[in-house]
Amino acid sequence: YQFEHYHAVGNVVFQNKTAGILLSEIYRGGTSSNFLDDIKHHPLKFAVSDSLVKKESFRREFELSSDSIVQIDGEPYLMTDMQFVKPGKGNALYKCKLKNLVRGTTLDRTYKGGDSLESADVENTDVSFLYRQGEDYVFMHQQTFEQYEVPAAVAGDIWKFLKDGMVCSMTIYNGNPIIVEAPNQVELEVIECAPGTKGDTATNVTKPAKVETGAEFIVPGFIKEGNVIKIDSRTGDYVERVSN
Repeated sequence: YQFEHYHAVGNVVFQNKTAGILLSEIYRGGTSSNFLDDIKHHPLKFAVSDSLVKKESFRREFELSSDSIVQIDGEPYLMTDMQFVKPGKGNALYKCKLKNLVRGTTLDRTYKGGDSLESADVENTDVSFLYRQGEDYVFMHQQTFEQYEVPAAVAGDIWKFLKDGMVCSMTIYNGNPIIVEAPNQVELEVIECAPGTKGDTATNVTKPAKVETGAEFIVPGFIKEGNVIKIDSRTGDYVERVSN
């Protein structure tokens, strides 16, 4: 990964000053009736991001992002936050927060345009949840059927959403699982909660509800025992009632 120098040409922003100069000739010279096609087929292989085209901006392939996994001093780090800062003079700066995926510690680093980081050699794959073994969680690789024991420190709060056979995503580094995540939205049955008021369908009245995994979530007052609800595993928020 490389932190690129930014060079502005009109309303279009390019990464890499040299590329910016070359592409500005295309832009200003009007060599094509379709500027975006020129960029896409340019020999410098710029990748056009649909979400950025609206802002007339472009990015090169393999740009470092806030969810990248990089290697620092031989250990994998997740880029949890990256802020781009352009001072009045000098190179652009990138203020980064990184989480060590082995030890769980955090790191603050500032990089300047032209600095580079090594990409961590990780495997992202789907695994199915088998069972708990003491404090560990056992998952099976969907293709190789290899089993992985994931300690509670790595699993985090995933127990709140886990059901037998559930397919989760796992990140593996040097043969060891370092991240395991439940599906973004999970359906769970409510097994215990205070009774709601008859006919109450308001969502601004809430209460705690215990679900089949043993976890508790805040739900609308009209939810009752036996309901199946959808929960966002990223935030723990109630999404909707799936069934009565």
